[in-house]
Amino acid sequence: MQKNEIYTVKIDDLTAEGSGVCHIDGMAVFVPDTATGDTAEIKIVKVLKNYGFGIVQRLIEPSPDRTESDCIYSRQCGGCTFRHISYEKELEIKAKMVKDAFERIGKLSPEFLPIIGGENRIRYRNKAQYPVACDKNGKLLCGFYAKRSHHIVPVKDCLLQPESFKKAVDIIISYAQEKKISAYNETSNTGMLRHIYIREGYHSGEMMVCLVVRKNIERELRGLIPRLTSSLLKIKSIVMNINPKQTNVILGSKNVTLWGSDTITDIMCGNVVEISPMSFYQVNTSQAEKLYGVAKDFAGLTGKERLLDLYCGAGTIGLSMADRAGSVLGVEVIPEAVQNASENAKRNGIENAEFICGDAGDVAAKLADDNMLPDVIVADPPRKGCDIQTIDSICKMNPDRVVMVSCNPATAARDCAILCQRQYQIVKVQPVDLFPGTGHVECVVLMSKVQK
Repeated sequence: MQKNEIYTVKIDDLTAEGSGVCHIDGMAVFVPDTATGDTAEIKIVKVLKNYGFGIVQRLIEPSPDRTESDCIYSRQCGGCTFRHISYEKELEIKAKMVKDAFERIGKLSPEFLPIIGGENRIRYRNKAQYPVACDKNGKLLCGFYAKRSHHIVPVKDCLLQPESFKKAVDIIISYAQEKKISAYNETSNTGMLRHIYIREGYHSGEMMVCLVVRKNIERELRGLIPRLTSSLLKIKSIVMNINPKQTNVILGSKNVTLWGSDTITDIMCGNVVEISPMSFYQVNTSQAEKLYGVAKDFAGLTGKERLLDLYCGAGTIGLSMADRAGSVLGVEVIPEAVQNASENAKRNGIENAEFICGDAGDVAAKLADDNMLPDVIVADPPRKGCDIQTIDSICKMNPDRVVMVSCNPATAARDCAILCQRQYQIVKVQPVDLFPGTGHVECVVLMSKVQK
């Protein structure tokens, strides 16, 4: 197989990145924008030792799973990797992704429950972060980074975001252009406006606009406030976040409230929750409520258990289970999120929940050393999964059940395999699609202590 050669192929699989897979002379070739079952004429564009890459020259016979993408940016942006196939097929692929991760990576054979799909494939996100830059003519633009790059694809209206986000972005970019507020340049660490960051409560409708800047430019931004608030009545908070560091981390450590409140509120699993710019909050609220419902069911609470909620964020999981637990202790490393969680408990009259700030592994180790033993542990780690200290501490605390909520099936499978080498067995896995159209899928895992 050589570069620039033309082949007629049948696509026989699809990756999590949305690329079709075919085989030529026994070698796998990855072809973007194809679907399983497509017959296509492709051109080889890159050949490596064990695999290659191709692009479609002509679609000969489309797959029955193929559908017309409803997004004009999907090929450039790369965020919605499954926009060109049916949602039924997307769910099938995601369920297989979860199953393959646990069977291949973890070498585990739990019960796999049918995937829970989303009600909406569009307008489901409650948060967006838009990087800002200048085009070659010096005009401000914002959108999303193309896949595996820091090249911004200008996006007027992302179908995953509420329509109100587009209106806010247009007002901000127009104002910044008028007032000559420069876009941030990450190479030279110059310029002012880095990101436009927007959140909106799914149930409450409350909206927060956060402007991430390199330096304090409160005076320059004052004129923006009436333009936003007069056009978008749902805005309850306008915040300036200052990030002076030359980094690809979006948020800095300092927030200045320019108008309204420091936070917005929403409802999650029946509880009113307060959300700050720094708070972790699931981006698909309706699906997150289903996800947390599964976690609550897996926890098997009867009203007496001591529940430890690791990586608790603003406390949404622990608070959703508090009515069935004897006590809830949440652990989170971000101070603002811990404060939000504590205030969320007070706001909802939940008196059996406490939240402490610290690294999950460090706090779990201290709790284990102090013999503060929970009956059930819920862990919702970041994509990198749990560190070994956290896993060691979980085993040392010896709870009856461990419920893991994960946005990365691969690291979840790895962590569960380690727990299974200790004193736990994996019982069942529930995939939940929180991100329709994209290559991401969540899952909830139930593990129980092996009875000797």
